Amino acid sequence: MAPTAPISEPLIRTIAMPADTNPAGDIFGGWLMAHMDLAAASVATRRARGRTATVAVDGMSFVKPVMVGDEVSFYGEIIATGRTSIKIHIEAWRRLREDEETMKVTEAIFTFVAIDQHGRPRTLP
Repeated sequence: MAPTAPISEPLIRTIAMPADTNPAGDIFGGWLMAHMDLAAASVATRRARGRTATVAVDGMSFVKPVMVGDEVSFYGEIIATGRTSIKIHIEAWRRLREDEETMKVTEAIFTFVAIDQHGRPRTLP
């Protein structure tokens, strides 16, 4: 049985468009990574109650392609916190526009650090 998308609401949902492709017509991995970073930043900023910065991305592998017209949903959850850092697991799932079946296309762990107004690490509240 194929895995199903998380039950939670997605952090971001968007449609892959022709401008998001490489010359071969495939959606850029960087496009997916940028949206994953935005989704993770949303979670990190709320947890830190302020500004954060991405400091690492771990374990990203692309398991399915994303095609033009696919709806892509990004889900995430905090998996660990430190004194100043937050680790967030993000998954990206695609759905063909004319279908209900979803497929996980990639996942990664994003690490953020809470920062102050001068860009220096600060303790999480």
